Amino acid sequence: MKLNIPQGTFRAYLFDCDGTIADSMPLHYVAWSTALDEWGCPFDETLFYEWGGKPVHEIISTLNRMQGLNMPVAEVAERKESLYYEQLPNLKPVPEVLEQIEAQYGVIPLAVVSGSSRESVVNSLTALGLLERFDTIVGAEDYARSKPAPDGFLTAAERLGVSPADCLVFEDTALGIQAATAAGMASVRVPSALERRAGTAAAVPA
Repeated sequence: MKLNIPQGTFRAYLFDCDGTIADSMPLHYVAWSTALDEWGCPFDETLFYEWGGKPVHEIISTLNRMQGLNMPVAEVAERKESLYYEQLPNLKPVPEVLEQIEAQYGVIPLAVVSGSSRESVVNSLTALGLLERFDTIVGAEDYARSKPAPDGFLTAAERLGVSPADCLVFEDTALGIQAATAAGMASVRVPSALERRAGTAAAVPA
């Protein structure tokens, strides 16, 4: 996998966490499936990836509406997060994104902008040994409107003191790329774990 870095000079790099820095989406899906199964709520894997970047509480509320359920949002969210944290020893970084982080660390400011809670992001980055690489972390509780709205990325740019036009965003989801574009930022699309898995499967002879 090769990342398509756009031409130009950027004064800050902004990274999504789950599926971009951390190859965590398969682990999150296991946690989601386990937590939701306890309430008789199926969650299709393709839909899970389409909703990448949505806050946990928003996902549960939407599933309630879609399936006519009344799952307790806070309780299910806490259960799902605890199931994810149990898997953190298995977490690995996305190598091509890690390469960009290491190349720019100490050169320009770096930030994380996530639809997950700040606690979840800190736990993931700590497990990967990358927490100290970032000048600021913007979690779901730090902005009003979730991706595809630009709020999270604009918050990060403001904290770093860098113009949005001078920021480069790394994202693995369509919602994230839309949010970056809405913020007036250039972006790099990181193939999702689902896409990477499909590519690997296609490359293996039958």
